[in-house]
Amino acid sequence: MQKRLNNKLPAEQEVISSVAPESDASTDGGGSDNVEMHLSSGATDSHLLTNQYLASTPDAVIILDQQSCVRDLNPAAILVLGGMREKIIGQRCREVLHCKNLNRTALCGTSSCPFMRVQQQQKPLPNEELLIGIDSEHVCEVSASITPITIDHAFYTAFTVRDVSNLKVANQVRSNFVSMVSHELRTPLNSVHGFIDLLLQGHMGKLTEEQHMYLGYAQEGVQQLVSIVEDILFMTRSDLGQFEVKQQKVHLQSLARQVLRSLQHQAAKAEVVLSLDVPADAPPLYVDPQRLKQVLSNLVTNAIKFTPPGGTVTVKVQPHNEQFAMITVADTGYGILPEDRPHIFERFYQSNHSQQSKMGGYGLGLPIAKLIIEQHGGTLNFETAVNKGTTFSFTVPLYRDENEKGPTQLRLK
Repeated sequence: MQKRLNNKLPAEQEVISSVAPESDASTDGGGSDNVEMHLSSGATDSHLLTNQYLASTPDAVIILDQQSCVRDLNPAAILVLGGMREKIIGQRCREVLHCKNLNRTALCGTSSCPFMRVQQQQKPLPNEELLIGIDSEHVCEVSASITPITIDHAFYTAFTVRDVSNLKVANQVRSNFVSMVSHELRTPLNSVHGFIDLLLQGHMGKLTEEQHMYLGYAQEGVQQLVSIVEDILFMTRSDLGQFEVKQQKVHLQSLARQVLRSLQHQAAKAEVVLSLDVPADAPPLYVDPQRLKQVLSNLVTNAIKFTPPGGTVTVKVQPHNEQFAMITVADTGYGILPEDRPHIFERFYQSNHSQQSKMGGYGLGLPIAKLIIEQHGGTLNFETAVNKGTTFSFTVPLYRDENEKGPTQLRLK
């Protein structure tokens, strides 16, 4: 990787491998004194080894400037992108990487764009699962780490990308098996649920109070199993690119009120107060109402579970920017332990928190919420403090007059 960012910078490999001040030394003959001043022989050897690694590693490394133009890339990146080096250098990120999420929704120009998120947050993004590649023949599923780099007051972004396509094939076999089992379970579970409902309604004769109570417990257990099966099937359909989004004009206040009303019994049982802070004149949203209900229900249910008696859970909306609104679900609960925070969006992840064993759950609520929000072009984040509470915040698009063309249905294949 011999091309230089500019006359003041070393080779692109060195931009990636040496962000420390000593890496400013030029590799030209005139800069030899600087190199001798700042680098010992051992440091020089380490520097060369790093450069050799970048040239030999199967992981693709791509450097973008502040205008999102490609400034350099290593040989592995050329293979991943399937183009000529000379043609790739200088092109914008969206013309080369064309990042998409796993549902094949384009991220360029949205608040979910990894490059934009790094620019705004000024901190690395590890292990982002993306599809990259503009040519359909060279679309590659990758795990990407995006790292901001500042040199001489100039901002750069390094994409380090690892192809995980083969790993995904193995995971797909497992997902297909889980999906098959889930399909086989759904029909008998729905039958059991239906017959219990008939018994509770008295179609098979009058029930005693004790029989009614026990059948109620059975119905609750079956409903929980049905929910688990439905969530697993949802994730499987998403993995297969069969995620449906039907966006339309939605007023948040009425939708959020419906969600809180449906969870009122659970909150009362936990002695937690549900609060809604959404004005009637809040700008309408352009979302899939059923999916947004699912997100709010998952977040509020989690908040109730991990909030002690006497606590509160509040749903609130606030402006974010011209295209998006921000919705928050805040609780006064136990908070998320530091060791759990990097993993809470992982499928089937279970916290070691003492409340987890009491409250149950199977670790799909937050991954599903994140998936739905990203499908709408938004992001889902959280802030937490142990024994003080947690606030989940997510962005969703605002409704605009140009959306007035009827409900939009997007089916990804």
